[in-house]
Amino acid sequence: MEQILTFDWAHIPEYINPVLLSFGQIKIYWYGLMYPVAFLTAFFLVIYRIRSEKLIFEESTVLDFLLWAIIMLIIGARIGHVVSSDLGYYLSNPWKIISPFDFSGGLHYTGILGMSYHGGMIGIVLAYIVFCYKRKINHWQFADMGVPAIPAGYTFGRLGNFINGELYGKVTDLPWGMYFPTDPTNQLRHPTQLYEALFEGVILFVILWYLRKKKWFNGLTLSVYFIGYGIIRFFIENIRQPSPISEAEYLGFMNLAQVMSVLMIIAGLIMIMIRKDKPYLPISREENHG
Repeated sequence: MEQILTFDWAHIPEYINPVLLSFGQIKIYWYGLMYPVAFLTAFFLVIYRIRSEKLIFEESTVLDFLLWAIIMLIIGARIGHVVSSDLGYYLSNPWKIISPFDFSGGLHYTGILGMSYHGGMIGIVLAYIVFCYKRKINHWQFADMGVPAIPAGYTFGRLGNFINGELYGKVTDLPWGMYFPTDPTNQLRHPTQLYEALFEGVILFVILWYLRKKKWFNGLTLSVYFIGYGIIRFFIENIRQPSPISEAEYLGFMNLAQVMSVLMIIAGLIMIMIRKDKPYLPISREENHG
């Protein structure tokens, strides 16, 4: 019985079809739908908060920001991937940078393959700063409203990576290792996509959702998100399979993702030091009236 369970678990990626729908040569991949699902998940969680907790922000404001955030995340994530991966290839094939379709063997809607988390984060931060400045919104209060929902949406991105059989980990002999059909060596590997979905997604979401009503200081959830994500990503990178061009990404004993993660941790700690003694500004209408 144990052998059957081990066999089934290890080969789960081989049983999963990354194609959701197929119409002749036209194919729609699960991965291509994960970004819309991620954004909608975060959006509806924020709307739930606005309604149930009577927050001071309007739903229309959240929708307006979401549209800007989607655009800037895609631009930032894609630029981050292009610059940190095979820049020469993309310069020679510029249409590959923005095309969500793969034309090899027919028309395949794959979504935009190759997205850098840290590049996407930079894009969203820029959108957040400009949006709050133009709308004259207190950006710490705005972050308190939206940040707790981010990891819930992010979980779907990592599940998309898992379904696509990409970003798997290094070779392992641990009982929960898996075989990925996209691995040319066909070896048992860490399912790092699931590690990230669990720790950067589910667990970090639970922590931030718990902290969302704490009134210690504005920016609490943002600083904890930066620190939590940075720590988790830093350690998971140690067991993630390096890409073929990873030599260009390594800086000393850390790769580029780890360097960015360390910068996130530092930024989170700095925010705590700056904000911890500031007076708390309520984001609930009931608190304001109270």
